[in-house]
Amino acid sequence: MDKTISGVSWCPAVRKADGPLYLAIADALHADILSGKLRAGVRLPPQRALAEALAIDFTTVTRAYAEARKRGLVEGRVGQGTYVRAPDLEPRRQVASGLVDMSMNLPPCIEDADLAARMWEGIRRLESSDGIDLLMRYQEAGGAGRDREAGAQWLSSRLKGITPDRVLVCPGAQGTLLALLGLLATPGETVCAEALTYPGLRAVAAHLRINLAAVAMDGDGILPDSFEQVCRESRPKALYCTPTLHNPTTATLSLERRHALIAIARRHQVAIIEDDAYGALPVRPLPPLASLAPDLVYHIAGLAKCLAPALRIAYLVAPDGPAMPGLNSAIRATASMASPLTAAIASRWILDGTAEAVVAAIRRETAARQSIARRILPASQIRTDPEAFHVWLSLGPGWTRAEFCARLRSEGIGVVASDAFALGPAPEAVRLGLGAPASRDRLAESLQIVADRLAQSPASFSMVV
Repeated sequence: MDKTISGVSWCPAVRKADGPLYLAIADALHADILSGKLRAGVRLPPQRALAEALAIDFTTVTRAYAEARKRGLVEGRVGQGTYVRAPDLEPRRQVASGLVDMSMNLPPCIEDADLAARMWEGIRRLESSDGIDLLMRYQEAGGAGRDREAGAQWLSSRLKGITPDRVLVCPGAQGTLLALLGLLATPGETVCAEALTYPGLRAVAAHLRINLAAVAMDGDGILPDSFEQVCRESRPKALYCTPTLHNPTTATLSLERRHALIAIARRHQVAIIEDDAYGALPVRPLPPLASLAPDLVYHIAGLAKCLAPALRIAYLVAPDGPAMPGLNSAIRATASMASPLTAAIASRWILDGTAEAVVAAIRRETAARQSIARRILPASQIRTDPEAFHVWLSLGPGWTRAEFCARLRSEGIGVVASDAFALGPAPEAVRLGLGAPASRDRLAESLQIVADRLAQSPASFSMVV
């Protein structure tokens, strides 16, 4: 570090031969912190000044500072610049558990350093735009007006004409389900769902002592004739379903089936709860049920799968005005409110275009990971969709789901068996989350083990003598 030579307060010695320059700058920063040359609280040079001193592109320095923030080396202060954090901190690294846990259905991690920096910058700007009031206040149960406006904007491409007065900001899809089921059904009453359904629904129904009735499915999703039969026999209060990129099978209901379900629900006066967790992922989505029957459908649009799991924000669209007071009361009784801080983050990302960029990045990475899965896994045994980041794997003859899961776990791979989703007899199948592995290489290695074990007989692993 030499002010007289570089003209800036800190200037690392880096060369193109050292690899990507932005990483070399971040590494040099880390080394100078560890050596004591840079101490906590020191202000780093403005990015443009450092770029000029190093005779490199401004964007390279931007990426370097973003990488340093990712490692926990520096922090940005709105309107003041970038400052060194503690001098003795190692970069924060993901703790390796030895397990590639593909049982979690996470969106793939974003590797774009510029986009990651943009996400964090949006969070930092909340300090200047909202101030301490954001941290020190409550808000109404259904969300502040500006957050409902952002939710309406987020949904507007799928639900044409949606207005903020029909949107409630909720504490995640699970919290929304708890409030909604408690409002629509009482203990002992019945809600129906796909025969393979979201485990969170099963948990909420058990907690509320609500019965779940299975509606049969085929490879294209829920069967309208089965729904009709369940309505006649069980008189359900509601149908819960995931019409787009169904969890766990990835099936997407055709437009014809969507209309058929709505007609049956109307005939039997059954409310529909549409879980649109993956609805933002398809580039050309089919119309949501809520757009086809806005007077009948409760539409849940969580942000966990299409934006960021850490936000724990979902937007609930109610069928009509009279339902809003009851929903507000249900949210207040079960969770009080969604976090104003996370709601504000979601709103800022939506309004400044960051959310749209994140969805695009998730789509790109999902496509790459789907290509890897289709290359490695046997086509005859997988059910998936190019825009989904999970795979439904049928085991075929030989393996049971319990044996297969146990075998993979012994080799450091976690998957989830069909039992977690089944409302009746569980098929011999497992779900694989393609987004959980940290990299494409790690995903490919894990899927190769899955494919190899699938091709072998479980008897070949027996140690009984």
